[in-house]
Amino acid sequence: MSHNSFGHLFRITTWGESHGPAIGCVVDGCPSLIGLTKEEIQKDLDRRRPGQSRFTTQRQEADQVEILSGVFAHPQTGEQVTTGTSIGLLIQNTDQRSKDYGGIAERYRPGHADFTYDAKYGIRDYRGGGRSSARETAMRVAAGAIARKVIPHITVRAALVQMGPHKINRANWDWEEVNNNPFFCPDKEAAAEWATYLGGVRKSGSSIGAVVEVVASGVPAGLGAPIYAKLDQDIASAMMSINAVKGVEIGDGFATAALSGEENADEIRIGPDGQAVFSTNHAGGILGGISSGQDVVVRFAIKPTSSILTPKKSITRSGEEVDVMTKGRHDPCVGIRAVPVGEAMLALVLADHTLLHRAQMGGQ
Repeated sequence: MSHNSFGHLFRITTWGESHGPAIGCVVDGCPSLIGLTKEEIQKDLDRRRPGQSRFTTQRQEADQVEILSGVFAHPQTGEQVTTGTSIGLLIQNTDQRSKDYGGIAERYRPGHADFTYDAKYGIRDYRGGGRSSARETAMRVAAGAIARKVIPHITVRAALVQMGPHKINRANWDWEEVNNNPFFCPDKEAAAEWATYLGGVRKSGSSIGAVVEVVASGVPAGLGAPIYAKLDQDIASAMMSINAVKGVEIGDGFATAALSGEENADEIRIGPDGQAVFSTNHAGGILGGISSGQDVVVRFAIKPTSSILTPKKSITRSGEEVDVMTKGRHDPCVGIRAVPVGEAMLALVLADHTLLHRAQMGGQ
């Protein structure tokens, strides 16, 4: 299996399976002399960690990260800093229950990658999905924490803005509220409603989809390049690479199809400081594939978790028609834990494009 790497100059390669002994990541291209400790990485990992509420999978993984390479004590300050070499990261898997998957060893779960992995490789790790499991995203979050250190002038935040058919009230948006509820929801009232709603979904053994919005503030104008290195192109690729994502939009996205040219135009004036000021941000901070200096805004849609208790029609590896009911520990709404993953992927893209911009245009 190839294609386990993402990025150009700031590049990550992940490895490992859901029920293997460990998962890991190699980060290439990180500049030297950046302060980095495992505690800084752990902070982001703890937000993605499973089993933190009744609304996520009850698999208990501490997700304790180890830094295996790429850091060293600064000779003057003693601070642990990056050396410019590959940074190796490792997380041990400690709570696998592979026996939960014995019943689907020869059966393809509808909605999962079981059939397609077998069709491509002729073999699959049925224990939790193996490489196709969202367990892999823990390493993206770890790498994203390092990416944030490369772009300290940029703030990347994300929130769950829709669960099933229930959307937030944007008039209630409060970034401070995001970490005060189990849904990463910026609307306190919506979060309370979602608790009741998702509780019912979970008890029924079903699942529901969601929409995550990621916002990067402080992005300078000029990141990205035409024609095949557009910033929004790489962002879309990053978000589509996240498990269960079925749609991505930048700025107003698909809603712009209903707008007139007059409505969609982000008009420009000169502000008091002599800098360009945009009246609106329908474009999501990217014009012609290059950042405009406005907030970069991206949303992605997550499908319902395919592992549900309702029997669904499928086939076995040998072609027998069967009904499949998935047991085990699963997220009733996988979009919840996708919030820190979305943050990480946007941070990775922005760190990569910051280094690409420096390589092409110079400067810091």
